[in-house]
Amino acid sequence: MADRLASWRAARPTAGGLADRLRPYRVILAARARAQLQYRASFVTDILGTVGVGLTEFAEVWIIFHNVELLGGLDFTAALLVFALSNIGFSLADMLVGHLDTLPTYIRMGQVDAFYVRPLPLLTQFMTSDISLRRVGRFAVAVVALVVALTTADVRWSAAKVVLIAVTIVSGTAIFSALFTAAGGLQFFFVDGAEFTNSMTYGGSYAAQQSQRVFPDPLRVLWTFVIPTAFVAYLPTLAILDLPGDRLAPVWLAWCSPVAALAAWLAAALCWRAGTRHYQGAGG
Repeated sequence: MADRLASWRAARPTAGGLADRLRPYRVILAARARAQLQYRASFVTDILGTVGVGLTEFAEVWIIFHNVELLGGLDFTAALLVFALSNIGFSLADMLVGHLDTLPTYIRMGQVDAFYVRPLPLLTQFMTSDISLRRVGRFAVAVVALVVALTTADVRWSAAKVVLIAVTIVSGTAIFSALFTAAGGLQFFFVDGAEFTNSMTYGGSYAAQQSQRVFPDPLRVLWTFVIPTAFVAYLPTLAILDLPGDRLAPVWLAWCSPVAALAAWLAAALCWRAGTRHYQGAGG
């Protein structure tokens, strides 16, 4: 027993080593956050701008269902839940890794090379190079919409549905983060191809806010099994509200959102690896 206690105490510095490895990331993110909070008037203006974006997107949903009762098998409350879940996932991912959109600027200016000489992984450096706190405004709008949708909808609450909501938010954030990362990796090939990569990220965000039944079958296959944004909000909404699915979207698929997130990140890792290996430097 004494030997086991001694070996356990000897292994304790491993935790300290992990804390030491994470310290640079905490310092970088804290510095970025303080820098954004330094100019309060600008920060408040930015937050109000993102709140305006969230309210504008909500207004689109409200106007549509002010004129029709059902669209794609969803009423206003169900559509509001889809809107809320998709915007929570996208706003969190946008806050954490949305700045990968600026990667083409680094490539054109030859500044990517500076990241290679630093003692941190390249992707981690880009992910921690900024944190857009101003995007919290859109997140706040989505949270309010989620609370309203869940309190006004006829939800038959159970422990499984509470778990599903939590899993959906985490998986949705992971899926959108993977899309941003995959788009960043492809930017090494398409330096001026922002429209192509935006179709994956912002196009995927718009598709995630809709009932998948409004799309033709080829697009439904794309948004479900290729770019899995249907797992972000639409499929979980069917399961939460006990709505019927169909042949392309059975309700049980809602529980597969972690699998979709894992698959999205595997594809994103391959895109990032291929892109960074393709890059030859500012003079290449």
